[in-house]
Amino acid sequence: MQYPSWIKAEVIPSLPVRWYGVMYIVAFFIAYLLFRKQCREEEEGLDKEESQDLFFWGIAGLLLGARLGSCFLYSDWKYYLTHIYMVFWPFRNGRFVGLPGMSYHGGAIGLIAGVWLYCWRKKKSFLHIGDMLAVAVPLGYTFGRIGNFTNGELYGRVTTSPLGMVFPNAERLSSDLDWVRDIANRLSIGYQEGGMVNLPRHPSQLYEALVEGILLFLLMWFLFRPLKKKQGWRDGTLIGVYLIGYGVGRFFVEYLRQPDWDIGYVIGKSSNIALFESMGNISKGQILCLLMAISGMVFILVVNSRKERADDRRESGKPEKGARKRGN
Repeated sequence: MQYPSWIKAEVIPSLPVRWYGVMYIVAFFIAYLLFRKQCREEEEGLDKEESQDLFFWGIAGLLLGARLGSCFLYSDWKYYLTHIYMVFWPFRNGRFVGLPGMSYHGGAIGLIAGVWLYCWRKKKSFLHIGDMLAVAVPLGYTFGRIGNFTNGELYGRVTTSPLGMVFPNAERLSSDLDWVRDIANRLSIGYQEGGMVNLPRHPSQLYEALVEGILLFLLMWFLFRPLKKKQGWRDGTLIGVYLIGYGVGRFFVEYLRQPDWDIGYVIGKSSNIALFESMGNISKGQILCLLMAISGMVFILVVNSRKERADDRRESGKPEKGARKRGN
């Protein structure tokens, strides 16, 4: 299957406005609408003005963290450390390219930091607001991955699956390699001896949009959100559930997504990153996802253990930690 020729990265040819950027705006808008819906249903929800301020802080933190994460986690961090102005310089070789490279994990840390700062300044419950954001974020994230697809970037590994797609910007592979010739012959793709050939790859951006976006949203919105109310889970539990759900989902999708050429595998001996060969080959993204899932588990245990300690104090007649004394 060929990458659809009618899909263009630019909204309007010759203008520096790309669908990737538009998808970011759509993602923020969708998340905002879902957050506002919850605020109207919650006794401790924010009003419209407070919600807008929260999203300003959150989005600012997300963009800052995503860019810094891309530069220092997935690029030549030594270069950016000595050329710090290039982190946000939108031109390359005299051309406007925007901000090439945004890291999800860096963005997640930036979002958490931005939301925490807002809640600290406004004396709001970070855990309560964080739970509502955890439910709202996944559906918006779907559009971010669709933006990656319109850019023809972050494609997957080579595959013979009917879902495979030939991305125009994907790296060509040498027909001198036995496995490249084998796949090209099986798919009846022509090539010249010793030449380079562009093989079909998994559209991993769409897999991520489905697994980490739509499916995770459905679980968070229709399963875990009602369960929190029914079971009386402590505020902060849904933050942990989101961290686990995203981390586990992306960990397995990453087996079909090609790691960066300059990074390769963090764990594993294979040097062939274009083809899935073993589940023992682990990328940097998978390591970060494992840490994310583990953090989610720890977070759930911590916030709910606080509830158990508070219940124990009430049963023993001792005042809760931080509780105000009444009267004198």
